[in-house]
Amino acid sequence: MSLHDLIRAETVAMMSRSERLAKMRSARLYFQRPEEPGFLVSETEEGAVVPVFSSLERLALFAGPCEWASTTVEDLVDLLPEGVRALVDPLGPRAFVLDTEAVRAADTGGAE
Repeated sequence: MSLHDLIRAETVAMMSRSERLAKMRSARLYFQRPEEPGFLVSETEEGAVVPVFSSLERLALFAGPCEWASTTVEDLVDLLPEGVRALVDPLGPRAFVLDTEAVRAADTGGAE
């Protein structure tokens, strides 16, 4: 763990839940852009997911050279089709499913 990672982890740990959600909502995510407007949706045993990435580098490692787009977490939550979840950094060391309900609750004042 680098000093930068350690400082960032400590800073995040000191934030309130609403502060963390606010910071997360403005984070930028990258995804492979399909030929038609929308998202490339993958069917899994756990349901439909859209692979999204925390950096262009992670997207390139996953998909290789491709057309791409980006958006904020907040906008992604609004744009995802009903029943489709976002899988952040699939195949990465810290892959996770984005908690869209927490983001929506924060938008409506239901966080914390």
